[in-house]
Amino acid sequence: MTAPTAHRAGLCAGRVVAVTGAGRGLGRAHALAFAAEGARVVVNDLGVGPDGGGGERSGGPARAVVDEIVAAGGEAVVHGGDIATAEGAASLVSTALDAFGRLDTLVNNAGFLRDRMLVNLDEDDWDAVVRGHLRGHFLPLKHAAAHWRAETKAGRTPVARVINTSSGAGLLGSVGQGNYAAAKAGIVALTLVAAAELGRYGVHVNALAPAARTRMTERTFAEAMAAPGEGEFDAMAPANVSPLVVWLGSAASDGVTGRVFEAEAGRITVMEGWRPGPTDDRGARRSPAEAGETVRRLLADAEKPGQVYGAS
Repeated sequence: MTAPTAHRAGLCAGRVVAVTGAGRGLGRAHALAFAAEGARVVVNDLGVGPDGGGGERSGGPARAVVDEIVAAGGEAVVHGGDIATAEGAASLVSTALDAFGRLDTLVNNAGFLRDRMLVNLDEDDWDAVVRGHLRGHFLPLKHAAAHWRAETKAGRTPVARVINTSSGAGLLGSVGQGNYAAAKAGIVALTLVAAAELGRYGVHVNALAPAARTRMTERTFAEAMAAPGEGEFDAMAPANVSPLVVWLGSAASDGVTGRVFEAEAGRITVMEGWRPGPTDDRGARRSPAEAGETVRRLLADAEKPGQVYGAS
């Protein structure tokens, strides 16, 4: 167990935060930003490659982030477990409790890509990506929520926060990313359900669709993610996204739950999802032809859907 030290000042002073996939990219930026605001951080990372395979599987990137936080005067510990397994997710929570005595915020961020057009996407690549993203969100959320429920039942209702990581691909779709987009859309639905179920235990749950330069995006969207010229604002730097994540993970976000945000560069957007649009109720069954006529008329009054990423 880490010896306790005085808490540093900041928006998250005294809070304990677990960040998955925090060895590089967005997760690393989030972990550093939380630590800069006084949080003690559990840094989870397997150290695998961008496609979820190979890599170190040694926690090397996570260790580097922990060392960076400690060097700056903060507190952090490594967690190298696979959070898409029940054992790994449970140990993420127990690592926070053993090291720091509490868990206040969970940031679900881990994931990887195996891009293929649908006709070339095999079952293994579908299952691996859905497992990494969707199951890798569900299991840490489940085990953290069980801890917070137990705290509430013991008379210690927490001020707990969960930030899940979706994607524009999950909100609009993305050509060549059927597995990734489906998993990220599932994360949004999981967020809405969790927010509704866990509010009674003092837990706020929100989702974020970030845009930033990471190992996943710099290959898929190379032109858009290119680094700027010297002295220019780096719009795609992962650190641009982290301030919103830190705020959502703090006690200051009281009352904000069940929401989905986009964050990119200096922009924050509240996303407004599925809701009823034009409707027609004739109070009787239609023939197929009549149903088609109704749909055509309703679509003429409906908003156009967003453009799927990569669609021509």
